[in-house]
Amino acid sequence: MADRVLVIGSGGREHALAWKLAQSPHVKHVFVAPGNAGTADNGKISNSAVLVSNHTIVTQFCKDHNIGLVLVGQEALLAAGIVDDLKAAGVRCFGPSAKAAQLASNTSFAKAFLDRHGIPTARWKAFTNPQEACSTDFPARVVRARGPAARKEVTIAASKEEACRAVQDIMQDGMFGEMVVIEELLQGEELSCLCFTDGVTVASMPPAQAHKRLLDGDQGPNTGGMGAYCPVPQV
Repeated sequence: MADRVLVIGSGGREHALAWKLAQSPHVKHVFVAPGNAGTADNGKISNSAVLVSNHTIVTQFCKDHNIGLVLVGQEALLAAGIVDDLKAAGVRCFGPSAKAAQLASNTSFAKAFLDRHGIPTARWKAFTNPQEACSTDFPARVVRARGPAARKEVTIAASKEEACRAVQDIMQDGMFGEMVVIEELLQGEELSCLCFTDGVTVASMPPAQAHKRLLDGDQGPNTGGMGAYCPVPQV
């Protein structure tokens, strides 16, 4: 029996998930909420205006439309516990729990996890006081906000003064939380090695490399959504 599937998110990641799911004979229809222009009325795929920030409304939508599986791509919703709430209501859902999602949504949690389990990572410190953050003595610095948007609010600072400006911007703005993580800058290639897992089996995807900086020659600010490519010639 073919299932109706709901994909939650609005980016290229959700578009790719919906596109691939629609190719399966086990899938009758794919709803994407809120979706984007690429997922609007595209064969077996259509957008939904269901309010994804309200987990109760999403749960009711799933029951009303006989959704057999939900896939959550949007990181802020994962951090807010949408998978926990849907599963508690009896809706099958693929995605990490709020506790597990902290590895992506909470920079200081992730760094402490790496240290605790002996996984190599750059030296780091977390700060709630901007003056203390500005005194970090790493020779080159990466300034990260802590919170669901932290991966996109990253400044690679060439000097202590530039790092201090980034700290002030993040902490005074308040959009990205009240804590910053400052890391030692590691030079070299950066790759993403992503896997799917059901908790027992791990299936690896090929390594990919993202376009991080805005300008040619790795110049300018870090950005989200600049695209990625695969395979990676270095691996």
